[in-house]
Amino acid sequence: MAITSRAPAPGGGVPVPPAGPSAPPPGGPPRGTAWAEGVERLREAATTEPGRLRIIGAVLAALIVLFGTVSVWEISDRAAAADDVVGRSQPLSADAASIYRSLADADTTSSSGFLLGAQEPREVRQRYEKDIANASRLLVSAAANTGGNEDSRKQITLLSEQLPRYTGLIEQARATNRQGLPLGGAYLRYANEQMTTQLLPAAQRLYESETKRLYADHDDARSWPLASIGLGLLAVAALVWAQRRNYRHTNRVLNHGLVAATAASVVVLLWLAVGHTVARSSLNEARVDGQESMKVLNDARIASLQARAGENLTLIARGAVLAEDKKSDKYDVDFTNNMKQLDAGLATALRLADDEAGRSPVGRAADGVEQWKQRHAAAREADLKGDYEAALPQVVGDDEHKESSGAAFDTVDASLEQAVAHEQREFTRAAGDGLGALSGLVTGSAALVVIGAAAALLGIGRRLSEYR
Repeated sequence: MAITSRAPAPGGGVPVPPAGPSAPPPGGPPRGTAWAEGVERLREAATTEPGRLRIIGAVLAALIVLFGTVSVWEISDRAAAADDVVGRSQPLSADAASIYRSLADADTTSSSGFLLGAQEPREVRQRYEKDIANASRLLVSAAANTGGNEDSRKQITLLSEQLPRYTGLIEQARATNRQGLPLGGAYLRYANEQMTTQLLPAAQRLYESETKRLYADHDDARSWPLASIGLGLLAVAALVWAQRRNYRHTNRVLNHGLVAATAASVVVLLWLAVGHTVARSSLNEARVDGQESMKVLNDARIASLQARAGENLTLIARGAVLAEDKKSDKYDVDFTNNMKQLDAGLATALRLADDEAGRSPVGRAADGVEQWKQRHAAAREADLKGDYEAALPQVVGDDEHKESSGAAFDTVDASLEQAVAHEQREFTRAAGDGLGALSGLVTGSAALVVIGAAAALLGIGRRLSEYR
């Protein structure tokens, strides 16, 4: 066996083992880890110009790619919100308003048919049936498209349950009235009470819920893509700095790759800012000139329908239902209040109308309201004198009374329907323009950013080739 001898320690002391590898210095990452090796290589690379160029190229490419990724994400989100405004939330809000109008019109038409009794024209009955069918169809559509909106679903369920009860009461009132029994008026008043206390409030809440979602989608579509714009400015600033650094080190004014990367980034940034500005402007126009006008016109039309129902029920009840003061006829008071709301709504609609096509039907409606008031006053005067037979044709019309309050109401209703249709077209056009301003921006941004990142790497690579 070989024996290894150790050198004696100086002075005859204990032998000292040979020195091994030095211990790692205190502090700093331990040697041998991937992180430490990466940091060391980066530090070493930063001490040479080629290494610094590689780091600059990687940072520029990463910054441009990050700018593009965030831009695509933010614009996709806003384009989806704008698409919801055009294709989902606004149609649902409009359908909810149509449900309310259909129910109010059905109530008004049923009272008109009741007054006409056995002489009820077929078109009056068909209008009532059309209103009920339209409300039922829109409820089914709303239930299928309202999504996870719990409040809307609750109102749709209530409307679906109460509508058959209302139509049952109307049929009972109609059948009893045809038999000449006074109980028919009680059934009709009860049906009207159910409409005004159950169905119409539920339809109003449904409309408000869907309109709230429309405004939320609208705000999402109009919100500025601040993160994208900030990153875009940072990327452009970094590219300008890299070109200035290149000029100071080489006295060369242009680096084609960096210039191309800067151009691509600037185009994306300008496209992003200009496209979103145009989209915001169009969506704002859709909201102010379209949606707000439609809301006012829908409210005015509903007030006119309720006023007409109150006018009819005044003749049907004949003072049997009193207002809160226990002196006035409830339905006549309702008529007066609704006409005040109608006047205020038409004045606001005229102020919001921004073109002749919008103002003209509102003006005709206002003229019709004045005629309606005059004819109603004449009919009411005859009724208060106890001359029901003279008052009735002045309200519902006949061969000798073409200029009845009912004819004036028809003029108002048709004019408001035309005004609503015009504003709906204006909204659809403006909102579509807003959505169109965002179309192509996602794909174009992604493509230009890829080009920009590649150009930045090529530009840095061109400088690196000078060191080989």
